[in-house]
Amino acid sequence: MTPWIDFSISEAYKARYPGVGFGLTLITGCRGVLDQQGYEQHRRKLLHKMRKRETLAGITERINIYDGFFRSFGFECPLPKHLKRTVNSGFPRYNLMVEAHFMAEMCAGILVAVTDYDCFDGGLMLDVAQAGEVSKGMGQRDFVTKDGEIVLRDNKDIVCVLCQGADEKTRVKDETKNVLFYAYAVPGIDPVHLEHGLTIAAETMAEFGGGKIEGAAVY
Repeated sequence: MTPWIDFSISEAYKARYPGVGFGLTLITGCRGVLDQQGYEQHRRKLLHKMRKRETLAGITERINIYDGFFRSFGFECPLPKHLKRTVNSGFPRYNLMVEAHFMAEMCAGILVAVTDYDCFDGGLMLDVAQAGEVSKGMGQRDFVTKDGEIVLRDNKDIVCVLCQGADEKTRVKDETKNVLFYAYAVPGIDPVHLEHGLTIAAETMAEFGGGKIEGAAVY
């Protein structure tokens, strides 16, 4: 356990997905963009690096690995479409928290979630679902798990199903101040890429949103 977050990994996950990484970073006291000009330069710099041929080849390879994992459970991975849109049109515009999440995903070629840390109930556990578990996804959609799906739980609910999405409860809002980004690997993804993506997200929130990085860890 790390001092800044209550997090654990279940024995079921370790048995089914040995060595498959997971990472988290917590940034507190976040606000909106404090330096718009500097932030725009930051976005352009990241996009330029991401679009370089050799870098983009590695990102594409990793996203294809995620896509294969999603399809093995019968779901479509959102990352390939996000990558195509980003290459053609740049990073999307939402708010700083969500934009930091997209930049982390696209620059590292990994799957990242952005959440309101204050909305979790107790500690977090990376786990494997049984068939038929139900959670409330964003937009009040019902997620019904398949056996072996990777999930993140708090003490009350499933808060994210890897192949289906994050929940409504922890969705970031304009008033969110304490932001938790977490990143899943799947078989074939080196955890070093999780560290890269989460560093982008955390440093973006700290530099341009005035937040404080409480900690980061990759397991």
